Amino acid sequence: MERLRPTLAVAGISLDCTDPRELADFYLRLLGGTLLWSSDDAAAVRTGTVVLIAQRVDDHRRPDWPGRSIVHLDLSSKDFDLAEQTTYALACGASRPAQQPDPRWTVLLDPAGHPFCLTPFTPD
Repeated sequence: MERLRPTLAVAGISLDCTDPRELADFYLRLLGGTLLWSSDDAAAVRTGTVVLIAQRVDDHRRPDWPGRSIVHLDLSSKDFDLAEQTTYALACGASRPAQQPDPRWTVLLDPAGHPFCLTPFTPD
């Protein structure tokens, strides 16, 4: 007898950091949404159908770009303008590393050092 696959969905994406409120505030400014909860140990932001959870890790080390990262978000919009989106993300508190692998998108770092890409490629 074939076993049925359980129905699972992504409940959230957790991002390690030293300051959960700072990271949650950054993603609220960048993406909009709703702050679901906030404490000294964790903060959660719902943006669209995704929940980003900033969680305090006492010995958090910033990811090394280019190199290793635990998670990497790709962000886009229907009205995509790379220069405009990059300027806005930097104003929200992102930083731009020197290494940029492709001129069609921009790699930025959130305040905890997690890389994310601003990309014109949006899935249908």
